[in-house]
Order: sequence, then structure tokens, then C-alpha cells
Amino acid sequence: MPSSPAGNDARRTMRSLFLSDLHLGARASRPSQVLAFLRNIEAETIYLVGDIFDLWHGGRVHWTDAHETVMDEFRQRRRNGTRIVYLPGNHDAAMRAPDAAVEGWELREAVIHHAADDRRYLVLHGDQCDPRILRWHAMTRLGSRLDAMLRQVDDWQRRRGDVPAGTQSHAQRVIGHANQLLAMGDRFERRLIKLARAAGTGGVICGHSHKPGLRQHGEMVYANCGDWIDSLTAMTEDAQGTLSLVKFAAPAPSPAASKPAAGKGGALAEGIA
Repeated sequence: MPSSPAGNDARRTMRSLFLSDLHLGARASRPSQVLAFLRNIEAETIYLVGDIFDLWHGGRVHWTDAHETVMDEFRQRRRNGTRIVYLPGNHDAAMRAPDAAVEGWELREAVIHHAADDRRYLVLHGDQCDPRILRWHAMTRLGSRLDAMLRQVDDWQRRRGDVPAGTQSHAQRVIGHANQLLAMGDRFERRLIKLARAAGTGGVICGHSHKPGLRQHGEMVYANCGDWIDSLTAMTEDAQGTLSLVKFAAPAPSPAASKPAAGKGGALAEGIA
């Protein structure tokens, strides 16, 4: 499946944008990077593919002005006519309640996306394909607390200078191994592909595993948006229906300027395989 760069000289206009696992409200969330990315891209439809909010971590909600600015950006998009479809995940499962409502967004458990090339995709968070024990709310809360604790340890070690810049800490390695284990090898993908095939679609667009990917399973497409904790990735669809996996990248600081250029949001979006 081809990927394409999301140009850095002006806002890029896409037919659809798929974002997953922002975890707004969690200690590890990165609202500033989310906002910088959004300010470089326009889309007719934005799919928020679950775990947009972190409501199950069991600790203090970390909500700052930066988080609220992300919400303001979505509000402005909605007022300007952007369609926003929200598909809650396991960390924001409370938004699956029949009376839940957010900012005029369309709330769905799953939807069928009709791409410009007539291909149809099942879009959902992906926790629906977890083993039953991992779907318990208690397990979600436990996992969130452990993740937060490990990230606190990582922050503390970096402030002390125990972890060289650009290297992985022990805590980060533990988090990575845990995510790999929860993904059950390729069983997570195979379960989602099976679900998409049963729905009569040509592929699935999901999140949940924090492992971005865009690949073929025979005639079926598996597209995982990744996350905005570690991978900082999103899925886009252009006017021809081509899906691309794009990654946020902040520009390297320039000796001639201490601030990003106005209008660029301090970010680039680059195509990745």
C-alpha cells in the first residue's frame, strides 16, 4: 500500500483523516504535538478511532490549556463543516453509553467508510478483538496505572540525567514489551481482518495496539493509525482513495530562529511505510 509525504509548506488537504489513541487526560498524552499536526492538515472527515480521552486510568486527570486547545481545534473544524466521527475505545468506553455526546460529533461503535476508490473499510478502535479478560474495565484501569507509573519513572530518570538523550530507558522497554505482548503477535491483526471480511468490507482501519501499520493480508487491507503517545502517527485518505500512514516530526531547531515559522504549527508530516 503506497505512502505519500504530507507536505510541509502549507496545509495539506485530505479527503479523510484517521486519528487514534490521543489519550487526552493521561500523564503521557501529547496535546501540543496533536495540535501542531492538526494545524498542518485539512480533512473533509475526521475519524477519531478510540481512546481519544483517557477516562479509565484511575488517577488524577491531567487536563491543561493545551488539551483544551486541541478540543477548540476540533470545535472549530466542526463549525466549519468538517464531519467528525468518534468511535470510542477501551480507555474512553464511557462514551459508548446511549446518552453520551461530545461537541456534536457522531458517536459510533463501528462504521463502514466508503473510500474515493469505492473500497469499503470497517473502522473501529480494535479492542473488540481483545481476549475476553483484557476487555474487563479493571484490566484497562490496571494497565493505565502501570503505564503511568513507568512513564513517571522514565521522566524522573531523564531529569536526573540517568538516560542519555535519544536512547530508550528501561521503563520504555518494559512498555514496548507489554504492548507487543498485548498485540498477541499477529493474532490481533488476523482477528480484525476476519471481522472486516465478515462485514463485507475490503479492509479494516483501527488503533488500540499502539503499533502503526499499513499492509495487505491477501486481498484485505490492515491499517492501524498508531498512537499519540509514542509513535505519533495517523492514517490519511487522499482524493483518489489512497491510504497513507503519516508520522509527525517536529522540525530541527534552527540557529537563526528560536521559534517555528508562523502557520506551520512547528510540525511536519512525513509518509512512512
